[in-house]
Amino acid sequence: MNTGTLIATLLASGLLAWGVTDVREARAVERAEAEETARLLAKLMRAGRLVIDQNQTMIDDPHKGDKGFTPDVFEQQLIVEFRKETAIDLRTLAATPSSILIPPLAKELLPAFVLASKEVVREAQVVINQRGIGYKNFIPATYGSQAARRFTGQSHVRLKQTTLKPRNPKNEPDDYEASVLKWLSGRPNAQAYVSELTDKGRTLRVVMPIYYVKDCLKCHGEPKGEQDISGYPKEGAREGDLAGAITVTVPLNVGNR
Repeated sequence: MNTGTLIATLLASGLLAWGVTDVREARAVERAEAEETARLLAKLMRAGRLVIDQNQTMIDDPHKGDKGFTPDVFEQQLIVEFRKETAIDLRTLAATPSSILIPPLAKELLPAFVLASKEVVREAQVVINQRGIGYKNFIPATYGSQAARRFTGQSHVRLKQTTLKPRNPKNEPDDYEASVLKWLSGRPNAQAYVSELTDKGRTLRVVMPIYYVKDCLKCHGEPKGEQDISGYPKEGAREGDLAGAITVTVPLNVGNR
């Protein structure tokens, strides 16, 4: 892609409006910067999942057509939820107080993930606003998979949600993710995240666990084996059990400083 085409693409997607010039450009970063960026990305994705969950009843309302749950409405709610957890206002990243440390890499990638998420919500509008159908299959897990896939395709950082027994084969854990998930499964709500260097120190991998909350149990709780609204057998999970994780993979030694 030449420079002109790249600029046109960024303008069309809104990336330049966010101050992002090239999310594909990789550079060498220190572990501390990579780890904090990965942690913030995972929290942003988790906030996006929460927004979808908070709107689930409305999304699945078969009697209402236009739900008003537009990409811009989603973005506003995402900004609120992320700020609640991190004290970071995504609308004013450049003016964030010095007391709140935001690595340069995070300032590049957080807006890119917001835009990827908005595109997922935009593409789901026909489904969300369809009248006469209840369950739309636009749930937190669906949003998470699609947003992670879109963001990863536009960035040198890989974002993924995974679990030991995925309903979606695309969320199948690799060997490293499976080993961390097994380790976390016996420690409910005890670990904020796991961070390790892999690939002989060239890559940082951060795994942030996701735990079942009450609303998740409608599809994933008791009785185990009973078919849920989506047609899958329930897992028999309980509130606080490990649901899975968000994994972030950041290359450390690429490009020039």
